[in-house]
Amino acid sequence: MKDILDTLGNVPVTKETIASLYPTISGVNQKVAALEHSGKIIRLKRGLYVVNPNWSEKRINLELVANHIYSPSYVSLQTALRSYGLIPERVARIQSMTLKHSRRFDNQLGIFDYTYVTRDYFPIGIRREQTPEGSFLIACPEKALCDLVISTAGVNLRYVSQARTFLEDDLRLNMDAFGNFDKNIFLQCAKAGKKSRSIETIVKLLEI
Repeated sequence: MKDILDTLGNVPVTKETIASLYPTISGVNQKVAALEHSGKIIRLKRGLYVVNPNWSEKRINLELVANHIYSPSYVSLQTALRSYGLIPERVARIQSMTLKHSRRFDNQLGIFDYTYVTRDYFPIGIRREQTPEGSFLIACPEKALCDLVISTAGVNLRYVSQARTFLEDDLRLNMDAFGNFDKNIFLQCAKAGKKSRSIETIVKLLEI
């Protein structure tokens, strides 16, 4: 028998949306709490939920969830680089950039980190990825790398040799793929963001 929760799919929804499925029930908070206690829904943060994939048998896209938990935001940093196959290490957290204050959310699906960036820097190099589970915003490889540079303490790339060491040894970035990166994205980021000199040094390495 089809459960009414199936109509929600695998996209995060508010408490009010869940409540709308049960119009004859007056105790909305109690109903949502009961669904969470039974394991049918997962609480992502206060007032935001998703149907448990063990119940719905539908895969949850964590990048899509990240966009919903704290918006506006886009997936970036090592999470994006790993999703493109550009670094070998698995990433334990879902990392994003946001226009809001930096935050962290822990829930049953994992750890979701958000790092603040300025309004003029935010929109550069963002793409929308379409998946069977839905669409989400993610940084292109160039933007993800710039985000990593500007948000990592101690990264100060004054020389090309330092940039090469950072990419090859610290990140273990796929340098063959790096050779095809779009330098214009780096230049836009350098103009709009901080650590401009470090990003410009990466451009010099790209041009060699």
